[in-house]
Amino acid sequence: MIFSYDEFDLSDVKTYPLASRPSKAKRGDFARPWDPATGMPGFIDSLPKMLASADFRAVVAAMRGARAADRGIVWGFGAHVLKVGLGPILIDLMERGFVSALAMNGAGIIHDVEIALAGQTSEDVDAALGKGQFGMSEETGRGVNDAIAAGVGRGLGLGQSVVEWVGALTPAHADVSVLAAAARLKVPVTVHVAIGTDIIHMHPAASGEAIGAGSLRDFRYFTSHVARLAGGVYLNVGSAVLMPEVFLKAVSLVRNRGIALDGLTTVNFDFLKMYRAETNVVRRPVKGIGQGYSLTGHHELMLPLLAAALIE
Repeated sequence: MIFSYDEFDLSDVKTYPLASRPSKAKRGDFARPWDPATGMPGFIDSLPKMLASADFRAVVAAMRGARAADRGIVWGFGAHVLKVGLGPILIDLMERGFVSALAMNGAGIIHDVEIALAGQTSEDVDAALGKGQFGMSEETGRGVNDAIAAGVGRGLGLGQSVVEWVGALTPAHADVSVLAAAARLKVPVTVHVAIGTDIIHMHPAASGEAIGAGSLRDFRYFTSHVARLAGGVYLNVGSAVLMPEVFLKAVSLVRNRGIALDGLTTVNFDFLKMYRAETNVVRRPVKGIGQGYSLTGHHELMLPLLAAALIE
């Protein structure tokens, strides 16, 4: 069949009054210009009450509610969070009771140790790699590996071992070190390592036995932290693969034991939406029992904003 050039007949098209239609965007939910006299609470309240800003408010409410009800708030994060200078923000939240436990990848302890010892971190890889010098800082490699070997040998986890070592050092820049704050505030830290990914694994002092045993012990500690998150909050900040996978396995173990996670809130913070974080943090663990949120943006902006909203 070949069609002809016939205009569609619009004579019987039906319309309706605009006022009768349900709409998603309403003026009561619109943003308002911020009045500086209202401070941070006024700024948060001035945001539109829809989409990401509505999710942001929900996350703040969940974290405040968890803290008020003495429920857990566990932070899992990648090293980038520390590299962009957010350690002092995390430390302040630790002191204010918004952190029950911390979990990080192996690079996290490396950057924090360097910050504690030298007040700086993050070398120029392009400049160092060609000369074979990338990752060869003696203090970092020797100190962290010796701390892991000594602590794990005494039955500690990898995170415990490094936290204890940093705490005993009283380093010059302890005030901006998350690990030093964890030692001072007795906040547990677990470290989840993929062997071969961290510069300390290149050092002659690296012990696969200690790193592996310590990280496995930390996974079991982390799982016990997840088991206490009913009515609490789990935040994944800047980890696209490792921490989402570790979290999902911990959730599976907890449920295998018949432990309920009802009322759990999960949050993913990152500057891109990535498959594993969206699936293993935001969606799967809370299906039918809680709520997951994804807040997209740069850590150096989003985390200070979250902290300010929590404090106010």
